[in-house]
Amino acid sequence: MKRFLRTVTLGAVAAAVTPLLAASPAQADTRDPVIFVHGLSSSASTWNTWIGKFKADGYDSSQLFTWSYNWKQSNKTTASQLAAKVAQVREATGAERVDIVTHSMGALNARWYVKFNGGTSYVDDFVSVAGVNHGTDLSVLCSFYTSCWEMVAGSNFLGTLNAGDETPGNLDYLALYSTCDALINPDSSAKLSGATNVSVGCISHNNMNDNAGNYAKVRDFIA
Repeated sequence: MKRFLRTVTLGAVAAAVTPLLAASPAQADTRDPVIFVHGLSSSASTWNTWIGKFKADGYDSSQLFTWSYNWKQSNKTTASQLAAKVAQVREATGAERVDIVTHSMGALNARWYVKFNGGTSYVDDFVSVAGVNHGTDLSVLCSFYTSCWEMVAGSNFLGTLNAGDETPGNLDYLALYSTCDALINPDSSAKLSGATNVSVGCISHNNMNDNAGNYAKVRDFIA
């Protein structure tokens, strides 16, 4: 677990109020590629709003990667597919490490990749937005799908994933959670031990990765 530290100077404050237009080539070259991982009953398109915002803030299309997977399958299977995606992105960009931004169930398969599929060597920043990190009682309603069954609090999957260090490796972890998330019960399930846990107030589950304020927090964290 790498501790997340930010030192704010007067110069940094001055820079922050400068309009965020297109980044210079030098700035763009130093950024990690970003891989976005969607959640249950979703697809890559759930990230369209934030992708547009990242581009407006200077990211190039070649630095932003979405993908869709079969959300009904085991999160372990998706983790293996994510490992292949990370390898593909690293080869395409020449980057040593990537940043991973997840929503909802995407936090589970991405965390499994980091913890059990070698991801600690290839991920720099990890973001969980409304992640079902410790399960939710509502997942029993769709537990006929393997992925949902794994999200039931107390499942073998969650027990294994959360055993020991919840934020392994030399990574920075951010977990954003809502105080009125109707799909994650309890709300505290979205927190991660060892991460920078941030309450964003009352925002619905499906708006958590569409919200402008949350976007700014994520953008600044992975910068």
